[in-house]
Formats: sequence, structure tokens, C-alpha cells
Amino acid sequence: MTIDEVPRSLRLFASESNSRLTRRDVLKRGAALGLAVPAVSALLAACEGVDDDEEVAAEEIDDDVVEDPDSDDAEEDEEDEEPSEDDADPLDVETDDVEIGMDLIGELEGPVVVDEMPDSFSEAPELAELVEAGDLPPVEERISSQPMVIRPVHEIGQYGGTLRRAKLGPGDTPQGNRIITSSGRVLFWDYTASEMTPCIARDWEMSDDGREFTFYLREGMRWSDGEPFTSADFMFWYEHIYGNEEFTPVKNPATAINGEQGVMETDGDYIVKWIFPEPYPMFDSMLASSSPIGGPLPTIFAPGHYLEQFHPEFVGADEADQIAQDAEYDNWTTYFEFLNNWALNPDRPVVFAWKTVNPMNEPNWVLERNPYFWAVDTEGNQLPYIDSIVMRNAEDLEVITLRALAGEIDFQQRHIDLGALPVLLENQEESNYTIHLDPALWGADAMVMCNMSWRGEEEGDDEIVDLINEPDFRRALSLGIDRDQLNEALWLGLGTPGSCIPGPDSPQNPGEEEWRTKWHTLDPDQANELLDGLGLTERDQEGYRLRRDNGERFRIRLSASGARLNWPAVCEMIVFQLAENIGIQIDFQELEDSLWWERNQANELQLSMWFNDGSENLDISPNMMLPVAHVWSGVGPQHATWAMTAGESGIEPPEGMKRAQEIWFSAAGMELEERNEAMQEIWEIITDDVWAIGTVGLSPIAIGVRIVNNNVGNSPSRHINGKQVETPSVSHPATLFFHQN
Repeated sequence: MTIDEVPRSLRLFASESNSRLTRRDVLKRGAALGLAVPAVSALLAACEGVDDDEEVAAEEIDDDVVEDPDSDDAEEDEEDEEPSEDDADPLDVETDDVEIGMDLIGELEGPVVVDEMPDSFSEAPELAELVEAGDLPPVEERISSQPMVIRPVHEIGQYGGTLRRAKLGPGDTPQGNRIITSSGRVLFWDYTASEMTPCIARDWEMSDDGREFTFYLREGMRWSDGEPFTSADFMFWYEHIYGNEEFTPVKNPATAINGEQGVMETDGDYIVKWIFPEPYPMFDSMLASSSPIGGPLPTIFAPGHYLEQFHPEFVGADEADQIAQDAEYDNWTTYFEFLNNWALNPDRPVVFAWKTVNPMNEPNWVLERNPYFWAVDTEGNQLPYIDSIVMRNAEDLEVITLRALAGEIDFQQRHIDLGALPVLLENQEESNYTIHLDPALWGADAMVMCNMSWRGEEEGDDEIVDLINEPDFRRALSLGIDRDQLNEALWLGLGTPGSCIPGPDSPQNPGEEEWRTKWHTLDPDQANELLDGLGLTERDQEGYRLRRDNGERFRIRLSASGARLNWPAVCEMIVFQLAENIGIQIDFQELEDSLWWERNQANELQLSMWFNDGSENLDISPNMMLPVAHVWSGVGPQHATWAMTAGESGIEPPEGMKRAQEIWFSAAGMELEERNEAMQEIWEIITDDVWAIGTVGLSPIAIGVRIVNNNVGNSPSRHINGKQVETPSVSHPATLFFHQN
């Protein structure tokens, strides 16, 4: 790699002529300038690499990227005094002096839903005062006659306090979902994510033939506004939201088996049934998980008593549209969607442990205790213990790190940068928090999705379209990536390099020894042989491969957002590696998070980066790996449309993907063991054809670096980090509490 190929920020960083820098100096200077770790690693690689104590000579830099030494800014810099200790960068930590190891991963533990009813019940002092004043019914009348009873992981908690968290941007719904999900699903999972448990439904059963499911609701349960929660709320959703062709024109495959939709029925106020034309033994798992119907939104019930006043089937079409226009919405459907969003609409009643009082699109998203929450601890104390939650907006991951260092974060593991782990560990005692690591169950924290349904934007794009759809091209890209280097530089050695398959303990893993590494090891010789075989044999003077159609340099675009993880850093390093190893020019494009999603779903991205959370249960949550139920997966959004519409629209996928789609749709009718074997077959297809290129996974980098204020109780030593349980919801945040001094 020539110095001209090093990113401009790196060249600026290395612009001190004839300076001699140790590796530690390089890392520290890079951090001070805000450079990504892989960018610094790229510079080290460009300088041929050194040992920790060896000196590195900075490369000469072109004049056009070097500050004029005679400029005013340079003179001011020379006059600057040496910084005092008070001016030290809080993120400047000697990483070699901080131990990072497996001891940060504790023993798996968590709260348990138990089948034992306390003799009496109590409530938070502020609610007791409202009861005393006659402004609230007694606790016994608010929690239902059959409340959910939770044994906390460590101890009975204390009431009070505000839990401080952070969110990224005005659209960060998942940050709230991950706190309230365990109190918003029909069913849920235990802390091991292996056994389903009651939730909103106190019990459920499946018929012997697997065609009928019966769910028993909690008698006397109420919405947060005190109105009864009954089977009528399920039927309102089924008939007036899901059944409304204008609002829901395309039905969800999760409520169907082999393309045939199931039917919802009710039997009195507290029994809900789903009946299917064929066996669908997976349906209860779908309701318990982060599936298209698992919730918290979308889900299979809604507050009809509140929403009907905006619905055309109750107020008339003209009136519904007029109400929407008065609220500055185009039509009733867009306004209704807003009204039914618990995170944006504080007026919407909920069943969660907390309810929104200040919406998520404000700088501070504020939740307050739901006085009608229907769960208690084993001593009869109504949950939640904590009064309120404030999720304060942050511009980026570094801002969240700085807040943690300032002691302004109480409980957070989403949006915590693994690269900041050394400085976070260094400051644990001073800032009064503890760090836990929760490794993820999914196989790829940063995968390069190859969009096989992309069809070009301008003349000449056919060359790119053709190559993206060539398995050997995708394999070659994968073989050109040095995952060990990525793991050491960006994952601090805590990840597992390889393909996208789930962990070795997963029953859906197709075979760890073969499929973790298939097409997913560094092998430039084989990669170059594959590219030559595709006719990409010619190169320019800088070593880049030329297009087959016009002889110009071949270029392909890789798009990523930096809002969730430091994917731009991963992309930078991959760009460097593929240029060096196989002569492919990747043009990296960083997009704002919502724009990335918009362009991804609009089928406008060529290569894109995301993580495959949820795919550890591919049968339940295929979204990012297999285009079947959403246009989310960057491997072919329009292939998903084709699958969801039975070929009536969208773009027909390649044969391997069609086979995988067929298997997935048929698997819903299989028993668990057979279903797991079917998912293994899909994983073999995905991995062999390399729809998505895995890099590093099974690590705590995504939602796995957990910061816990030392005053917060009932945070487990380790909890399962998986999409189906919306970590940390798996640990029932309603049982968290503050130790009162």
C-alpha cells in the first residue's frame, strides 16, 4: 500500500517530518485526534509494523495535506504551554496497563417468574399517598387478581430513584424497547433464553395437532390509564388494525403457515385463541421473541378504548382524515401509526412497567412508573422499584463514554464502545460503576451484506450487478479480509473471527469446525485466483483491478452507519485490506443511521454493513440474514418483497436463496428438532454462497459492554445477550433498584 492510499486523516496525523514515534505514541496521538483504531493500525501497517517498544518513522506527506508551519495556527500552537494534569484527556489511558480478560464475564444468572402468590401486597410510597388521597384504587385492584410474581436475582429491592441512560438520536426506539419488552409480550423467556415463561398471558397451551393455541389472560389486569385489559384489546387489533386493508395491506407471514393466515378468536374476556389451517408449533415462540408479532410494537393487541376515537371504522373516514389533518398529518393511517407508538405518544395507554411522559424524539426521553403494572416480587411489592427512567440524547458513542466517566450513567450496555473499554475499566472506582461483559449469541458483529437485488443506478452499473451476483466474487472479497487483525485492533481480541453462523452451542449451528471458517479465512492467493477466473485479470499501475467492460478501475461502494457500533472503523480497515490483498477498490460511504435504513430498504445500497443480531434463532428472527419477512436484510431487500408477495412483486432471487426461503417458510410447521436441522441447512447455503461476509462475532462489542452504577441492585453478573430477549430485558429491569443510603 502506498501512502497516497492511506486516508487523509492518517496522513495529517503522521505529518511531523522525520519524527520518531513508538507504537504507544501512535495510538495515543490517534486517540487524541479522534482517529479510529483501524485507521491508526492502517498507518502502522503502512509503516511495515513494529513491536510495542519499537519506534516508527512517520511517512512523508504531500504538501497539500500538511499545515503551513508559518500559519497563525502553527505559531499559536508553538506558544501553547504544556498541559497540566487537570487538562488531561479523560480518554487517554495506557491500554497496556489495563487488564482486559474473561474475568469480566460473570456466571449466567437472572430473575425467575415463579408460581407462588404472596399473602399480601404493597406499593411505592408515592402511590400509597395517592391511594390515601382517594386518587388511585388500592394496589390489590390495580395488579389484577393473578399478578406475575418475579423472584429478583439477588434481593428484594427498595423503591425510588431515577435511572439514567443514554440514547442516540431522536429515533432510538430500541433503547426504550429493551427496558420494557419483558413487560410487554404475550409470552417471554427465562434468563437462559431457553424456556418460555408466562408474561401478559398467565398460561397457554397448544393443541395436540399443533393447529390451535389458547392464551389465558390475567383477570382484572388494566392499562396504564386504569381501563380494563381484556380479550377485546386483542380483537381490536385483529379486526381494526391488522384486518384493515388500508392500514395493513400486506399480512405478516408470522401469523400464517405455508402462506395461509391463521384466525384469532376469543372466548370471554380473558381467553384468546389462534387457529391455523396446518400445524404451526413455532407460533408461541414467535410471540415470545423479537419476531414480526412479538412486540412491543408491532404486537397482537392494542388499546382499543383509546385508538377507536381516531379510527374511520368508528368515527367515519372523513372525520378520521380531518382529525389527522388538524394534527398536521397527511391522512388517518400516518396519524394512527403515531398514536399507536408508545415511544412517541405519551397519551397512549401501555401495559409496561413504565410509560412515556416525554417522548423519545425530545432531548430527554422520560418514562415514569405505571401505577397499574401487573407484576410483584415474591414479598408482594408491586414492581417496578425505580420511579422513572431518563434517556438523555447523545451525539455519538464518545459522548456516552464521557458521561459514564463523569458518573452520569446508571445502567447501560447498548451504545457502549468496546474500544473505550480500557478507559472505562481504568475509571471504575473513581466513577463508582462496575463493568460487565456479556458476549453475544450471534455470529457477526460486523458483516458485509452483498445486495444481490441491487440493479444499478446509471449506465455501466451492469458490471457491478453481475459481479455482486457471482458467488466467487463474494467469496474472493471474504478471502481477502484479515479477521485476526480486525479482532485484535477493534475487538481487543475478545471476538471470534469467521462466518456469520451462530455460536457453537446453538442447535442451529451447522458445524463449527467446517462452517465457521468456510470461505472466511485470509487466503489472498485463492481470492486472486477466483477474481482472475471471473475475468478481472487486468490491473492499473497502482495494482487495482480493472473492469471487464470498459477497462476503467473497478469500484464498488460499501455503506455503513456509525451510530450503533464503530462500523466506519471496521470498513476503513477492510477497504485497506482488500486494496492491499486483492486489488479491489472499495469506496466507503458513511451514512447517518436513519438514512442508512432508508436507503437499505429502498434497495439502493451495493455492499452494506450491519450485525446479524437475532439470527442466532434464524427460524424466529431471520430479518438481517434471510430476506423473507422484512425488507431489512441488505443481502436482497427486493428478494424479500418477492418472497412476501409470492412472486407478484420484487425481484426473483437466485436459486440458492429461493431454496433457503422455501425451507424457512416450511419450517414453521416443524417440531423443534426438525426445525433446527432445517435452519442448519439454510446456514450452509448462506455461508457457502457468501450472501454476507462475516468478520468477527460472538463478542460483547454490540450490547455487551455493560456499565452499572454501584448503587444499582439486582443487575446480574452476566445475562444472555440475544435479540429474541431484547437484552437487558431478559433480566426484568422492573426488578432493578437503587440502594437507599
